[in-house]
Amino acid sequence: MDTTTPAVAPTKLSAELPKDGLCRILSLDGGGSKGFYTLGVLKEIEGMMNCPLYQLFDLVFGTSTGAIIAALIALGYEVDAIHSLYKEHVLKIMQAPSPEEKSEALAKLANTVFADKKFDAVKTGVGIITTKWAIEKPMIFKGNVAQAHGRAGNFVPGFGCTISDAVQASCSAFPYFERKIVTTGEGDHVELIDGGYCANNPTLYAIADAVVALKIAHADIRVVSVGVGVYPKPPSSLKMWFAKKFLKSVQLLEKTLEINTQSMDQLREILFKDIPTIRISDTFEKPDMATDLFEHNLEKLNILRQRGSESFASRESQLKEFLL
Repeated sequence: MDTTTPAVAPTKLSAELPKDGLCRILSLDGGGSKGFYTLGVLKEIEGMMNCPLYQLFDLVFGTSTGAIIAALIALGYEVDAIHSLYKEHVLKIMQAPSPEEKSEALAKLANTVFADKKFDAVKTGVGIITTKWAIEKPMIFKGNVAQAHGRAGNFVPGFGCTISDAVQASCSAFPYFERKIVTTGEGDHVELIDGGYCANNPTLYAIADAVVALKIAHADIRVVSVGVGVYPKPPSSLKMWFAKKFLKSVQLLEKTLEINTQSMDQLREILFKDIPTIRISDTFEKPDMATDLFEHNLEKLNILRQRGSESFASRESQLKEFLL
């Protein structure tokens, strides 16, 4: 297996950002290959600000596909480079026929991109959301002791795990992927599954870090929360009973994740309604937009990316006010 880390290209973006004392949060939902929509939004934000996103956001939190993007942003990747990696690897992951083969393809992506990098390599605050299989609780990988909620004296970035292992765990949507076992710096083995089972929309966890750990006043926080869009169910042309059963189980997973996403956003609106937040995740109802998290038609995924760009456009003036 190739474990050579692709070099981060020298930045072509050069804006000087204001030092205004605000804490800016970027939160990225899970959603499998629908992360192409997320990339469409982020490309426009990056272009508007003319700087790499790690320089713009103080905290970047991600779940599942959002975890891949968040980790790459935190390491200094620009959106075009992330998009190239998605086109090369994500389609292979989603086309793999079995959980074992999906997990193997995911591991190849993570090991190729992240190699043996650990969380002390990140350039900004980061949070990678996973779920502990045995005790049904979140395990959130972070890089900075300032984000710790207690036990700061024993804090180790990312629990001593590699970014590759954390990202694989966050994306391991069991039973479609195998569960991921990580080994912490203390030698503990922890079995993890997709972070979407506890927080497919990780915004609340990011706000908790800003408010509780970093002691940032509500008035000094700005949140940009990016989803993957909401789409019609794909039409079923499957004839065999087990294929139909598989499709229904995928739709159940998507429904579960969407309920989780909406619940977390509703709680954010109730608990932190005074924290300025822009939520970007539009609903598309036309039948030709039908898709799911295992989509592997590149033409369809390119349309999703374009829809992300259009979703940005409808909020551009508000985002400028937030971020400039």
